[in-house]
Amino acid sequence: MKVAIIGTGNVGRALGGSLARAGHEVTFAGRDADKAQRLAVELGGFAAATAADAAKAADIIVLAIPSGQVDAVVAGIGSWAAGKIVLDATNPLKPDYSGLTNAGGPSTAERVAERLPGAHVAKAFNTLFGAVQADPTTHGTLLDALYATDDDVAAATVSALASSIGFRPVRVGPLAAGRELEAVAWLNIRLQLIDGGDWRTALVLVGAPATSVAA
Repeated sequence: MKVAIIGTGNVGRALGGSLARAGHEVTFAGRDADKAQRLAVELGGFAAATAADAAKAADIIVLAIPSGQVDAVVAGIGSWAAGKIVLDATNPLKPDYSGLTNAGGPSTAERVAERLPGAHVAKAFNTLFGAVQADPTTHGTLLDALYATDDDVAAATVSALASSIGFRPVRVGPLAAGRELEAVAWLNIRLQLIDGGDWRTALVLVGAPATSVAA
């Protein structure tokens, strides 16, 4: 699959690298074009000068950026997102890491879907830390990639991507369930902060309904 990774931080690097190793055609883009180029060379992908350029050439667009940048990035890629898969891997954290900015409100993925009505949008990969995305085998067991979407096309794509890099995809509900996924991510983040975690904690649902793990 042709995947545009928008963002060159920990998540963009980790997820993009795993996707490239799995044989997907990955294009990196970010605010620092030189960094995107370095990642492309290191991880075996391509680089684009802008997010719009990366989105134009991709079938799947992954938002792996700070949530505060989402509105600007979405505005920039809007003309290229129609009919494509857009995966929101962001978490709306407060700058001081004291909680979520949207408590009680819509998830970032719901906002993305509202701004990109022609795209197939899912909340995905936001509950997995970069270290785990970079090495899905890190705990020696099959880990879960939880995702939420209203769209069966997006669901099938997330399932295929997650499976291809070594995760078990689990659909937790409609796109509105992205709110719970952001809360789960925050719970995991806070655990690392208050208890000195190593940022590799991951989730496995024991006994998940069979239909939730079907593409």
